[in-house]
Amino acid sequence: MVVSLALYQPDIAGNTGTILRLAACFGLTVDLIEPAGFDASDRALKRAGMDYLAMAALRRHADFASFVKERPPQSRLVLLTTRAETIYTDFAFQPGDCLLFGRESAGVPAEIHSLADARLKVPMVSGGRSLNLAVTAGIVAAEALRQSGWQSARGAAPSGSP
Repeated sequence: MVVSLALYQPDIAGNTGTILRLAACFGLTVDLIEPAGFDASDRALKRAGMDYLAMAALRRHADFASFVKERPPQSRLVLLTTRAETIYTDFAFQPGDCLLFGRESAGVPAEIHSLADARLKVPMVSGGRSLNLAVTAGIVAAEALRQSGWQSARGAAPSGSP
């Protein structure tokens, strides 16, 4: 079981579409925790996801409580936040980890922050506030997959790799 990605009430359709495309290309599941700040038929979502949306494994949840109830009990909830102390490359990812990303505008509420099994950050130069959500998801998902031996488990590098 590889890692999964969870989006807590995403605000920007383009970011969600890009993350769905990422997930489709790497065989990851995306949990979308409602309410989202856009309609699922949003043009930006479709434009960013292109024809990969049909390939993406997407699970929608009416709210965070529904997400928690439906999440596999053995999976760790790993929150990506600018308020974390641990850098994502210093963390030992495990198969089944769920990488949780908060709203672009506000992150996750304190009560959800406190439920995370781990809180990680992507380091930036001084003065940088935050990275784009889809960029962060790609960076951290790649590291989690690298640590879990994703390429060797499939016998070869993903198509399109040198």
